[in-house]
Amino acid sequence: MTENPNHARDHLANERTFLAWLRTGVATIVFGFAVGRFSIALQEILQLEGKAAAPTPGLTAWLGMVAIVAGVLAILAGHMRYHQTRTQIDSGTFKPPRLTIDVAALLLAAFGLVLAGYLAWIKLHG
Repeated sequence: MTENPNHARDHLANERTFLAWLRTGVATIVFGFAVGRFSIALQEILQLEGKAAAPTPGLTAWLGMVAIVAGVLAILAGHMRYHQTRTQIDSGTFKPPRLTIDVAALLLAAFGLVLAGYLAWIKLHG
């Protein structure tokens, strides 16, 4: 392998990108936990006040669980991409991650639309 003056810089950039995947995954997990926990807390508060249950607490809990799983998958995807990029940097065959970027963008957009639809449904039926 020929000496590349940017070799260390490339690996450090790869590590920073991996850390961004980790931060995103952890933030998504925490968001999912908060959404799910809020649903459970709301049910408990309504029960204590003797009021009827919230219209769809189960769906909110499910959306929270989906966000948690998505956060875990983001961490695993970042880990996989980190090792793939590391190997490509070392062999001089780096290719940008088109599929990973497309899948992440489409899944997040779909999840956002589901959340927006759910909030609209609650507003109309609540």
